[in-house]
Amino acid sequence: MLHLRRYVSPHIARHVETGTVYRYAWLNRTPAALRWQTTATATQDAPANEGPAVTETNRAEATMKRFWKDVGVDKRGDTLAVTLDKRTLKTPSGKPLLVPASKPLLATLIAAEWDHQKSLIKPHALPVTSLTSRAIDALADEPTCAKVREALLNYLDTDTICFYENTTPQIERLQAVHWDPLFGWFENTFGVKLNKHESILFSKQPQETRQKLGDFIKGFDQWQMAAMERATYTTKSFVIALALVLKHLTPEQAALAASVEVNSQIERWGEVEDTHDVDYHDIRRHLSSAASLCSSL
Repeated sequence: MLHLRRYVSPHIARHVETGTVYRYAWLNRTPAALRWQTTATATQDAPANEGPAVTETNRAEATMKRFWKDVGVDKRGDTLAVTLDKRTLKTPSGKPLLVPASKPLLATLIAAEWDHQKSLIKPHALPVTSLTSRAIDALADEPTCAKVREALLNYLDTDTICFYENTTPQIERLQAVHWDPLFGWFENTFGVKLNKHESILFSKQPQETRQKLGDFIKGFDQWQMAAMERATYTTKSFVIALALVLKHLTPEQAALAASVEVNSQIERWGEVEDTHDVDYHDIRRHLSSAASLCSSL
């Protein structure tokens, strides 16, 4: 979890990093509490304003133990529902977790996450569930999407791939391999200009670039927006995130592009076991989760 904090932005903290049936309450970027919801019938109604009803899932919150036997995916009209013992999962806001029938891979991945929770529940092992809830709870709402778009566009001025270095042969080689093609693709695809910088001080991208990209992502649906948000905050790059959402980059390629600086240091000085490797796999986990939301399989 210590490594996860490094890649979770304050923006996600403010807007709640959610899972299908859990939610982190952030305090100094530390998971302080988990909140659980399902369609399970309450065994005892709690008085108003005195906390949630006592249910199987509320007991799971205290025990952190698996409370279901079977995980399934059911067809519900033009949607798919992930179920635990035939009960549909709900998001933290109480909405049923339903994904489009055109995204069977997404539903299967969510079900697999819950099926892999053996005896103890591990929230960090539910990244696709978390991201799906974010899409359902918040990003179907246009005012929220507008705020998210504005926040993501701000990353253009400090985008990872816009800060080239010529300090070592290692970083120059990795920049040429992972950034140069991406830089060219981005400018050619969107007909925009990206400025390169040597310092984060006073770095700024053209207003025309920001406007064009803002108009482009305004056409994203809630699934693409959730993926774009997660990928941008993970990579610290609007460009890498957009390439991932548009399937120009695979999660592996996006992770390598986001890790150029660190990987150049590893080539030069060696890898710190249980640090560099864990961080890299954490990036891949988040980017793979984001890519799954854009899948049409």
